[in-house]
Amino acid sequence: MSPELLQKHADLLTDYCLAVQPKQRILINGNTQALPLLERLYQAVLERGAEPVLKLTFPDQMALFQKYAAFEVLERNHPSSIAEMQSIDASIAILTSRASTVRVEASRVQRYAQAARALLDARSRERWCVSLFPTQMGAENADMTLLEYQDFVSRAMFLDHADPVSQWLEVRAYQADLIERIRGASEIRVLGPETDLRVKVTGRTWRNSDGQRNMPSGEVFTSPLEDSAEGQIYYALPTVYGGQTLSGIRLELKGGKVVRASAEQGEEVLLAALETDAGAKIVGEIGIGTNYGIQHPSKEILFDEKIGGTVHFALGNSYAECGGLNKSAIHWDMICDLRNGGQIWADDVLIQENGKFIR
Repeated sequence: MSPELLQKHADLLTDYCLAVQPKQRILINGNTQALPLLERLYQAVLERGAEPVLKLTFPDQMALFQKYAAFEVLERNHPSSIAEMQSIDASIAILTSRASTVRVEASRVQRYAQAARALLDARSRERWCVSLFPTQMGAENADMTLLEYQDFVSRAMFLDHADPVSQWLEVRAYQADLIERIRGASEIRVLGPETDLRVKVTGRTWRNSDGQRNMPSGEVFTSPLEDSAEGQIYYALPTVYGGQTLSGIRLELKGGKVVRASAEQGEEVLLAALETDAGAKIVGEIGIGTNYGIQHPSKEILFDEKIGGTVHFALGNSYAECGGLNKSAIHWDMICDLRNGGQIWADDVLIQENGKFIR
């Protein structure tokens, strides 16, 4: 990315996403591939009178830890780690690519996820944001050249606009209107290829994802009633879990839980994830993508779940802010493409067909 785009990205994250204030402690997480952006972020936090706390890793560090750490190390959180997380005022994580050359047994990934939940809970109590720095590996995963991928990422965040914040405020207003249309519904039904799934949302709160936690963003979401999911769903778009790609996932749900699961690719990973804990088979989120600036799947969930014309259901941990009660060490978003023969119904009102919202 050009120096100008890097600066706009850092300013957007620091001011719009985190609203950094003087004397705050800001945790910055990222690996060495993202150094150009991390350096800009570090300086931007300092310029706003705050204290940056940089946690720098190298590619595959987490995968190596999950694969080789002794169980007593893999499954613990050192008290100092919890204390440090509790000492920060806001955090930002910069992703690069989730593809890894290190293959880790699914059971070890689940053990780590269970242990890391305490750290995630501590982080979620404060303001946080996740964004991405485009890399060659990310471009390859997305079947793009690096220049194409950099342009794709920039456009998804409105960095190609003179004033990205104004664009995100427009997204906020558009999605607020969508929430007004569906907030009174008791049931959401999704229809599509090999898909007919219903969830109850009575009493649950819809949230407007306007770029302040996820950058880029573009979705409205809530946590359905834990025992309400009924039907079946087919996820045609690929997803990455534990560094491994899965595709062609089919789920059948009854009484809110997954009762049958298969995948055309990565079925072993899917089945292992479902056994992580008691909450892993329950739907923790339904999200409706609204970002029509993202149309090409890139195997990066931060982008793919926002694709305009898709819906995603996450298995596992739900959102307390939405009224969700399910607890799990996983929160795995899977994307259902509705752009060719799909529908979303809010009670008896058709709100989307073939990926386009109906007014």
